[in-house]
Amino acid sequence: MSSLCRWPSDQLCLTKEAREQAVRRVEKAFASTLESLKVDIGLVELLESIYVPLGAWLVARKNQQQGPLVVGINGAQGAGKSTLFNLLEVILEEGFDLKVVGLSIDDLYKTREDREKLAHSVHPLLKTRGVPGTHDVELGIELIRGLKGEFGEEGRNVKIPVFDKSIDDRCPTALWQEWHGEADVIVLEGWCVGATAQPQSELAEPVNDLERSEDPLGFWRGYVNQQLDSRYKELFDMIDVLIMLKVPSMEAVFEWRSQQEIKLAERVRYFYDTQQPTQHLRIMNEREIRRFIQHYERLTRTMLEEMPTRADVCLELNQNHKIGNIRINKPL
Repeated sequence: MSSLCRWPSDQLCLTKEAREQAVRRVEKAFASTLESLKVDIGLVELLESIYVPLGAWLVARKNQQQGPLVVGINGAQGAGKSTLFNLLEVILEEGFDLKVVGLSIDDLYKTREDREKLAHSVHPLLKTRGVPGTHDVELGIELIRGLKGEFGEEGRNVKIPVFDKSIDDRCPTALWQEWHGEADVIVLEGWCVGATAQPQSELAEPVNDLERSEDPLGFWRGYVNQQLDSRYKELFDMIDVLIMLKVPSMEAVFEWRSQQEIKLAERVRYFYDTQQPTQHLRIMNEREIRRFIQHYERLTRTMLEEMPTRADVCLELNQNHKIGNIRINKPL
């Protein structure tokens, strides 16, 4: 194990030997991937210094309770939530022999048709996916309850929805993922996971051009805030451990979200024949991305202010997208 471990020394859980064994098993599991993707070997050092200690910390946290541990991963667009989940999945499964299942709050988006109805009945801005109010929260609560085994053995076979951002709609149920059996760790990741409602007084002043021009009376942001204070609160209260990936600024959100859209466009071009019509695909340009992110800005700024001291673990990212600081607010 590297002597440069960056995880807080007083929170290094399990024995040194157990962590070293986990590192070796995880490195072996990643070996073929690292070779095929030509990934910077620096990942191995990060496994030793940050990610395996985080995995060991979660194992110790799980051992404090009965039943599955529900872990929430919060982070603005482009922060690396999916990457962190993928790392933790391999670490917990290969390194510590736990069964891990994950879902993204993005896959709980209401269908395009349902959002169009919501836009007509409540506010036009609700057609755009992302903010609280545009997710099927009831489905999310039901999924986690099923994965926790609250419905008995029949509930152990859970179908997890899949949302296709390139067409801005939920995939048919035939394409949904399936989970069979028990889970030790359930991960819910998403940009607003763990968010809380703002005080009513903070809603009055618009935070950007979108709110000024398209929500001058505050109906949209009021509705979003009310959603956070009701069913979303019930969903997020199911989380046992909240991990925040804290981005350095809103400008970083725009840059990193733009990079995501470029990668999405590349994947779409790879899968679709260039001779086929692609008008149905919804890949955003820079102007559209900036407008899109303004839907998220109010809540993102709020979370950047208050969540770093509230989350169980806060991983602070620097401008280079690397973890610069680790804060554990609820030590074991």
